[in-house]
Amino acid sequence: MLDIRKAADRGVANHGWLNSRHTFSFANFYDPKQVGFSDLLVINDDRVAPAQGFGKHPHRDMEIFSYVLEGALEHKDTMGTGSVIEPGDVQLMSAGRGVAHSEFNHSPTAPVHFLQIWIVPNQAGIAPEYQQQRFTPEEKRGRLRLIISPDGSDNSLHIHQDARVYAGLFDGDESATLTLAPNRYAYVHVARGSVSLNGVALGEGDGVRVRDETALTLSKGNDAEVLVFDLRPVETPDF
Repeated sequence: MLDIRKAADRGVANHGWLNSRHTFSFANFYDPKQVGFSDLLVINDDRVAPAQGFGKHPHRDMEIFSYVLEGALEHKDTMGTGSVIEPGDVQLMSAGRGVAHSEFNHSPTAPVHFLQIWIVPNQAGIAPEYQQQRFTPEEKRGRLRLIISPDGSDNSLHIHQDARVYAGLFDGDESATLTLAPNRYAYVHVARGSVSLNGVALGEGDGVRVRDETALTLSKGNDAEVLVFDLRPVETPDF
C-alpha cells in the first residue's frame, strides 16, 4: 500500500534567512497524523540564504544526516569536526550522549538547499560520532545506491538503527527496483524532479509511506533525485 503525502501538505517555516518545509511535525509545526514513520522522525527540506545558518545547538540520542542538493553547507561540532559538504556528499552525525554543532551556508553569495533527516537510534548514550562520504552521480544514476546501513556495507555510512537509506537519480527510461524483505516498511522522498513509484506519479517534495509491498520500482524520471528508506514495521518512532 502506498500512502502519499503531497509536498503542498507539508509544514512551512519561513524565517527570511531560512525557508523550510517539514514532512513531519517539527518545531512550531505540529500535525498529530504526521509524527514520523517507523524510526524516521524528521525530513526537513531547507533553503538557507548566503552566509546564514543554524548557530551552535545541542543534540543527543539521534542519528542526523544532511544531504545537500545545491550549494555548500559548512559544519562544525564539539567533536572537533569541521567540514564543507556539497552535492553528492552525505554527512551523518550520531549525537549519542551529547554533541553540539552549527550548520551554515558556506557561500557569501549563493543559497544552499539541503535535506536534514533524523532517525531515532536503537540505543541511547553511545559516544558521539561523525561520518562523511561522497557518492558520485555515476553511482546513483539509474539505480538505488545504498548510502546508510546498520553494518556499513557497500561502503555506506553506519547508523545505529535497523534502517537502510538509498539514493538514486532517474531520468527518461532509467529505472530501478528495490526488493523489500517480508514484514518491512519503507518511505520514499522525492528530493527534486518527478518520478513514478510502482506506476504512481510523484512530484518534487512528495513522500510516500509504504506498507505491505514486496518491491519498489522507480521509473519515468524527469531530473529526479530520490531517497528510499527501508524501515522496521512500526508506525511511529519511539521518541
